Amino acid sequence: MSGTVEASRRRTQHSANGKASEQEEQPAQWGRAWEVDWFSLISVIGLLCFAPFIVFYFVMACDQYQCSVSQPLLELFRGETTLLSIWARAPSFTWSAAKIYAIWVAFQVFLYMCVPDVTHKFIPGYVGGVQEGARTPAGLINKYEVNGLQCWLITHALWYANAQHFHWFSPTIAFDNWIPLMWCANILGYAVSSFAFIKAYLFPTNSEDCKFTGNVFYNYMMGIEFNPRVGKWFDFKLFFNGRPGIVAWTLINLSYMAKQQELYGHVTNSMILVNVLQAIYVLDFFWNEAWYLKTIDICHDHFGWYLGWGDCVWLPYLYTLQGLYLVYHPVQLSNGHALAVLLLGLVGYYIFRSTNHQKDLFRRTEGSCSIWGRKPAYIECAYRSADGGAHRSKLLTSGFWGLARHFNYTGDLMGSLAYCAACGFGHVLPYFYIVYMTILLVHRCVRDEHRCGSKYGKDWKRYTDAVPHRLIPGVF
Repeated sequence: MSGTVEASRRRTQHSANGKASEQEEQPAQWGRAWEVDWFSLISVIGLLCFAPFIVFYFVMACDQYQCSVSQPLLELFRGETTLLSIWARAPSFTWSAAKIYAIWVAFQVFLYMCVPDVTHKFIPGYVGGVQEGARTPAGLINKYEVNGLQCWLITHALWYANAQHFHWFSPTIAFDNWIPLMWCANILGYAVSSFAFIKAYLFPTNSEDCKFTGNVFYNYMMGIEFNPRVGKWFDFKLFFNGRPGIVAWTLINLSYMAKQQELYGHVTNSMILVNVLQAIYVLDFFWNEAWYLKTIDICHDHFGWYLGWGDCVWLPYLYTLQGLYLVYHPVQLSNGHALAVLLLGLVGYYIFRSTNHQKDLFRRTEGSCSIWGRKPAYIECAYRSADGGAHRSKLLTSGFWGLARHFNYTGDLMGSLAYCAACGFGHVLPYFYIVYMTILLVHRCVRDEHRCGSKYGKDWKRYTDAVPHRLIPGVF
């Protein structure tokens, strides 16, 4: 979408006596309408209380039950074990893990805050440095220091230097401290979420971009402040969405690979596939971090537990289940199976990236571009921000965006399935990721379209008539 500020549109209508009268056509109002019913409230409280134990269950299943998801439940049902005995056998919080985690987070804060991006000056095509985000509901445009790719490169260069030369720590450090580190991540996740919650009441960065629902639990989970910041540059959403979780993603996979080598004397092709395909996704995220400033996470979500805890715990622990599984169950795929997984992952990535590129190109050029060799088609929309300003946007209906309204998610799901299929078909645990991503992205479709319907009003109906399907052309 490409938006430009202009006055409210007017149209001339003729009355019954033939005289022209000017009537203002009101744009739709931009903003999220949060309705907290009893089902939503119970779901929120349940997630706040039990989500950490869902993560614990999957990791514990690998640690104690060779990645069997059903075995712990069966033993509990038959009375062969108890919740307390399972809990007692699992590693607990350690000060050693706390030290490792504190150093990790502090190092990422240092890179984010103190090392301005220079990579955009010598890497052709990369957009880094100070960039502007999208307009907030209050009508503001924030600036960001985009240096995620640089942080990733520095971190992984140091990891490689340590593994090859310095030997400050073992390459298997993440795996060896995995459950104790999980408790440290939980502490940070709840701490930063609680700080953002209190900050929104006492000293918000911008009070006009705060959203209160009247329900304290929903406020805590979904967030109140749109862009909480400390100082000029430390933006909570950008830091916790991108670092420390996503920078850690590839390092965690490398730790799993090192552990597989240590235990079995070799690394399987399935482990290599998981590392390569997920590294492509992570590198794509950081290469396009400036584009990410215009996505749903930054443009629409307020910062609360959903993002704060989710980025600290849910992402690094459940998005890396395939590598964890392959440490306990090394799988050597046939050449045909490996090739099929690789092709599925690469085609999914191509669709994901090409779809996003088309939208970004259309937005940057305000429609003055070519998509699939043709001038792009679009729906022009009007909306009003909370400050009363009237704005215009264009919704692309050409290329992949003419096939489905969220075709980038379709490519994302293909890549997610490839990660899981790399693990073979021996256990259900590696497939949690594709199940979760399907639920997440379908839910995002619904959330995004609810917001767009509120934002664009009748113009959104014109768009959905032009592009009737959400994810799969002709199906859904």
